Amino acid sequence: MKKLLFNYVLPYLLFGLIYLWCLTLRSKNLNEEEENHFKNLAGPYILTLWHGRIFYLFYYLRRHPEYFLLISPSEDGDLLARLARLMGYSVIRGSTYKKAVPAARSLIKVLRKNNKIIIIADGSRGPRCVAQSGSVQLAGITGAPIFPMTFGARNKVVLNSWDRFVIPLPFTRCTLNFSSPISLARRADEQSIEEKRLELENTLNLITEVGDEG
Repeated sequence: MKKLLFNYVLPYLLFGLIYLWCLTLRSKNLNEEEENHFKNLAGPYILTLWHGRIFYLFYYLRRHPEYFLLISPSEDGDLLARLARLMGYSVIRGSTYKKAVPAARSLIKVLRKNNKIIIIADGSRGPRCVAQSGSVQLAGITGAPIFPMTFGARNKVVLNSWDRFVIPLPFTRCTLNFSSPISLARRADEQSIEEKRLELENTLNLITEVGDEG
């Protein structure tokens, strides 16, 4: 019974709660030009964000089955995977920590089929707001550009978690922010990958700071 509730009842309850919660929110886009840029791209691309800024973007980008999310094969991942599918995303089960190579191969296949992926830049364990190199390496292998994105909220709760997870309060205004794409030449060397990783990290921190002020 517990497994039934966790796997089949709770996802629908969370879906309804998040949907109703976010319906109360107003949004302001600080960079519609870059959002339109990636939405109008015919080929593959990578969207990336900080772990602590998932909440509203998870709702905002819903109903896009061409967006693939990498979700761990754990029990908690089962719940998140069902919730993501209810939101209209496609899901790949895998982890950047366990069986990282098969997960990377799956993401590469998705991009080579001209689909899109969403990656958490600082991963599922952090450190907070420190970009990992995974999305940059995928960009170098596939030629897909990386689009950093974030949101801020005027009135919010910031959880005391490793990622300082941001939950906007009902009826507040959320500020969306997107950046111009980051690209990497195919077969780039380690120095180029590290330079782009730092560029991604700095860009995400900058647009997040601007979004929080907006």
